[in-house]
Amino acid sequence: MITNIATEPGYTVIENAPLAARNTFRVPARAELLIDVHDAAVLPALFQLGALKTGPVLVLGEGSNLLLTRDWPGVTVSLVTRGIRVLEDRTDSALLRVEAGENWNDFVHWSLGRGFAGLENLVLIPGTVGAAPIQNIGAYGVEVSEFIATVEAFDRRDGKLVRLGHADCAFAYRDSLFKREPGRYVVTAAEFLLPRQRELRLGYAGVREELASMGLDAPSHAAVADAVMRLRTRKLPNPALIGNAGSFFKNPAVAEALAAELAREHPALPSWPAAEGRKLSAAWLIEACDFKGLREGDAGVSRQHALVLVNHGQATGAQIWALAQRIQETVQQRFGVMLEPEPVVI
Repeated sequence: MITNIATEPGYTVIENAPLAARNTFRVPARAELLIDVHDAAVLPALFQLGALKTGPVLVLGEGSNLLLTRDWPGVTVSLVTRGIRVLEDRTDSALLRVEAGENWNDFVHWSLGRGFAGLENLVLIPGTVGAAPIQNIGAYGVEVSEFIATVEAFDRRDGKLVRLGHADCAFAYRDSLFKREPGRYVVTAAEFLLPRQRELRLGYAGVREELASMGLDAPSHAAVADAVMRLRTRKLPNPALIGNAGSFFKNPAVAEALAAELAREHPALPSWPAAEGRKLSAAWLIEACDFKGLREGDAGVSRQHALVLVNHGQATGAQIWALAQRIQETVQQRFGVMLEPEPVVI
């Protein structure tokens, strides 16, 4: 039960706050203190207070990339800031500033509705704009880092708001500076350079076929978004209907030698070139180990997609994590490949 709520200029403090509605797995957990920040300008002063200054802080968006296996004993900070502004309106593009608390999918639709291109392949990804650069979210052959010009964040180490250019963010596959230095940065806003015209990215499996089924030979950017939404809706369980955090494991990158050995032993295993070696399909590896559709109590693996772990109703985060670890161990024993989780596991 919530024991107290206090409202201060720029933020609200909730004691003994329930977090089940603030994570898309919908697992039960509580935070000793939850602070909803409505104005990022208060962060330097806020992080000088008590436990925020010295203790661990859980930064929470919509909880779509998070698995809570226990209560959080300290402070949870949630950026609930809102706003989208055009900073520079150019002939062929525009520079947009989006506050961290904006819903990502809403922003994608906002951009398409105003004639901007590029984000259509990233439609229907759950979460906030502030979380997007941390994870360097990607889907259907596109990564958000392709469009990020600047990330604004509060640097807890230096105690000030900073602006980090694209190169400073050190983006990589599902990775970034913010992920490599956990706990240091609180993303407050992102600036996107979006073109008005851009060659469509249709090479990812299923996109062209979906457009063809829609009877579209010369699709618009909005039509590609519609096709991706149809694909995602069909392939991935809706977090509004069943608790999940989307793809739970990254596609693993392995050395060329191991990839060649696995290709000889398992010719159906999909793989593609990576920065170093080759990347393998985590979904194929999991399904080959007979985990797709498995249910243990209320913890399970989706019947729609082997990469998605689900909460059928009353599973705890610890139960879901135990299943995830068993999947890791089984895949490693059979294929010699360790799967790495995409969500943050507390």
